[in-house]
Amino acid sequence: MAKYVLAYTGGRMAETDAERQASMEAWRVFLGGLGDALVDMGNPFGASATVTAGGGNGSAPNHLSGYSIITAASLEEATDKAKGAPVLDGGGTVEVYEALEIG
Repeated sequence: MAKYVLAYTGGRMAETDAERQASMEAWRVFLGGLGDALVDMGNPFGASATVTAGGGNGSAPNHLSGYSIITAASLEEATDKAKGAPVLDGGGTVEVYEALEIG
């Protein structure tokens, strides 16, 4: 089994306590449904910065909203598992990347 990073992009923030609770429950159900495939439930992202080769840094376009790490037998299987991510309901997307083993 390979590891895959689910990179969540976009989506909308909950505006009320009820929406926040519903969102947390949706994430709990999604992540719980991944079972043993869930390696790291991940976290949402906050502020970001970009570092350049010249040593400068500046604000980054904050399009990534969080991540999770799962295992799957193939990219297709990992993509199928990502289809239930709650970020999709808020207009966001999930980018699925295979994490290659080195060494």
